[in-house]
Amino acid sequence: MAGPLAGVRIVEIAGIGPGPFCGMMLADHGAEVIRVERPGGAQSGPATRASKDPLVRSRRTIVVDMKMPEGVAVVRDLCRTADGLIEGFRPGVMERLGLGPDALLADNPKLVYGRMTGWGQTGPYAQAAGHDINYIALAGALHAYGRAGEKPTPPINMVGDFGGGGMMLAFGMVAAILSARGTGRGQVIDCAMTDGAALLMSMIWGFRAMGMWRDERGVNLLDTGAHFYDTYECSDGRFVSIGSIEPQFYAELRRLAGLTEDPDFDRQMDPTAWGPLKAKLTELFRSKTRDEWCGLMEHSDVCFAPVLSMAEAPDHPHNATRGTFGTVDGTVQPMPAPRYSGTPTAQPFATPAAGSDGGSLLAGLGYGEARIAALRAAGAVG
Repeated sequence: MAGPLAGVRIVEIAGIGPGPFCGMMLADHGAEVIRVERPGGAQSGPATRASKDPLVRSRRTIVVDMKMPEGVAVVRDLCRTADGLIEGFRPGVMERLGLGPDALLADNPKLVYGRMTGWGQTGPYAQAAGHDINYIALAGALHAYGRAGEKPTPPINMVGDFGGGGMMLAFGMVAAILSARGTGRGQVIDCAMTDGAALLMSMIWGFRAMGMWRDERGVNLLDTGAHFYDTYECSDGRFVSIGSIEPQFYAELRRLAGLTEDPDFDRQMDPTAWGPLKAKLTELFRSKTRDEWCGLMEHSDVCFAPVLSMAEAPDHPHNATRGTFGTVDGTVQPMPAPRYSGTPTAQPFATPAAGSDGGSLLAGLGYGEARIAALRAAGAVG
């Protein structure tokens, strides 16, 4: 493996959503991530999950029945060799399996035990089921997403599962592993999507405290309330985005849009003028196609970009030049980010069929052929 995390070993207990995203990030940046799959689990489909899902790329895999004592022993042995473990069960499940933090930290005092849940390990909601939409609702984030006069609109599952969940846990894992290497002591990370989604709203909380943000949807500077920070439909039904906040960028928008002589646009920061000015821009942008607006405003200081679909984004010249997207086993995927000058990351690879690495992983733990055969015969290892 290549990247700044080369030499780090992580055991990932297979799950969905934010846990695998955390594992993907760690693997993308060079960690050896060993994904422990359940026999016949939903994550262990050899074709679709291994080659088409970016969230499970660049892993080694082993299939283990953690309901069997022999399977539990295998996972404990893997964790003895690891810097960290990530799991996404409800609180108490890993303990009931015999794989809770007390047991694993007793085996390996330097282990970082990452726990990914929606509500957290404690609190009145801790044992309740939920999804991203619920976590960001309780965090005070969902209330802010949407247009004026309309109901809250979830930004798919970017804020809870991935920004406030998987990415936050990846950061926590790296921080705690650095601490463990300095102190010799591992620890447990309680990563809750409610906490992470709330943290992602930090700037907005600051704006609110300074009287710069109303606790309403679609009436503020960055939530489509302002005419200069919004998307607009073009004559061909496609869209462009405008983010001309600063005076010099707003002046460039006016110049390129032919609005310099319109005195109404002098009232940029007057919220009472935003509605009528947005109506004018709506009419204006519908007068040209998206490509025509790109010809006028792309590469300028308007703070402009076309709104690209997933089908379009990989082929845009900027993304193509940077290699923002690539292919893994013939499937288009986002490539690892960010970039490093001294420890560049490797090209991601498709994870093979679940369990393909079981034999080599067990041999690496010192298991002999007879013991491996016995575990397979018993069904403890796939």
